[in-house]
Amino acid sequence: MLDSAFELLRQQAEGERSAVEIAQQAIAAIELSQPQHNAYTHFDGDLALATAKAIDEKRAAGKPLGPLAGVPVAVKDVICTSDMPTTCSSKMLRGFRPPYDATVVERLRAADAVIVGKTNMDEFAMGGSTETGAFGVTKNPWDVTLTPGGSSGGATAAVAAQTVPLSLGTDTGGSIRQPSAFCGVTGLKPTYGRVSRYGLVAFASSLDQIGPIAWSAKECALLLNTIAGYEQRDSTSLDRVVPDYVTATDSNDLRGVRVGVLREAMTADGVDPAVQAAVAHAIGVFAELGAEIVDVDLPHREYWVPTYYVIAPSEASSNLSRYDGAHYGHRSEDSDNLEAMYCKSRAEGFGAEVKRRIMIGTYALSEGYADQYYNQALKVRGLIRADYDAAFSQVDVLLGPVTPTPAFELGAKIDDPIQMYLCDLFTVGANLAGVPAISLPAGLTDGGLPVGIQLQAPALEESRLLFAGAAYQSATDYHTKRPRG
Repeated sequence: MLDSAFELLRQQAEGERSAVEIAQQAIAAIELSQPQHNAYTHFDGDLALATAKAIDEKRAAGKPLGPLAGVPVAVKDVICTSDMPTTCSSKMLRGFRPPYDATVVERLRAADAVIVGKTNMDEFAMGGSTETGAFGVTKNPWDVTLTPGGSSGGATAAVAAQTVPLSLGTDTGGSIRQPSAFCGVTGLKPTYGRVSRYGLVAFASSLDQIGPIAWSAKECALLLNTIAGYEQRDSTSLDRVVPDYVTATDSNDLRGVRVGVLREAMTADGVDPAVQAAVAHAIGVFAELGAEIVDVDLPHREYWVPTYYVIAPSEASSNLSRYDGAHYGHRSEDSDNLEAMYCKSRAEGFGAEVKRRIMIGTYALSEGYADQYYNQALKVRGLIRADYDAAFSQVDVLLGPVTPTPAFELGAKIDDPIQMYLCDLFTVGANLAGVPAISLPAGLTDGGLPVGIQLQAPALEESRLLFAGAAYQSATDYHTKRPRG
């Protein structure tokens, strides 16, 4: 089964399987899964086999191998890869091959990982259901009538369908954590700047972060060990020592750890009873593991979503202005002059959700309105950060829901942007504050759908999150549940 990177590493080390055999299994799994789930926008079996063969040759020659040697990994299609297209699931970038690798891809290659393909997503990472992309809808492996979440729905579905044990997603307002909860896997959004954004196609530059997706916290720690660290080509990268995150998951003794519970979040309007029950049960698990439970309030929580949906579209409007058919992206052939070419290229290349966010952001940044909207949102963002600082002076981690509901039906919210935006109700705060957060499988509904819980920690305390998450998983088996299909 392709659900444990540690097991694949063990099998190779003990001579039970080769990297080529593992790559062949991953290719077969993708070919079987792709017609059902559409988790990938691109996969290259020949390239994966060539990479795996080179790893086997290194092993046979006694050469040093990287920490992910022979492990299949999928990469979200918003992260640049020089040997595969990077389309952001948009007609605007159809067929685009970057001339360079993103930093995280360079580090995967240096770790001898086998990159098998690029995963489907909402167009330019704008959406919460993987329905806004140009290359078809991704379906949830637990129930193909349901969304896998978004925008990293392909990255989480690829793991949930057991085509790879590890994948990389991106999280601007919950885009790793929300689909991880919907697909029953573990997903981590690191501290802003902990993982380099070099080579990540920008949505909202002050919010975007690349992070790992796997079945367990320990497997996420393994991937984070590889991708974290300073990058001099990235002005937002933090020059801090990277600890051994895997070692942080070795203990399950939570005595002395203070877990702050967001009680108001549990009882907010629209929170499904199954989500409430999962959080309540998790509180009991943490208490049994020795943690001290403390009720915590984040006073400006009600402003998270409106603040995010001013700042993120404003930054998107600026970042996506370069895609005009002249400098970058799709160029319309049906134009009589330069201005018409700009307009038609953008109209043809971008989908409805991207256009919506560009228009919102352009309006919020326009003369006479920036002070009323964008600058006010920045002030509220400061208050939100202060809320987190105050909370973390009292507790070590925060516990609450990831999403208000389990996975919903495909098509249910795509025509109602406000309802789709409210899926980010509990996740955008971590992005606005720049702190790390993790989604952990925490139960199943009566209908057999996954439910997740979220832990948040102070900046650069990924080790604390992974420690607490692994401890929780040592006492529960939700992360071992697999889709029936």
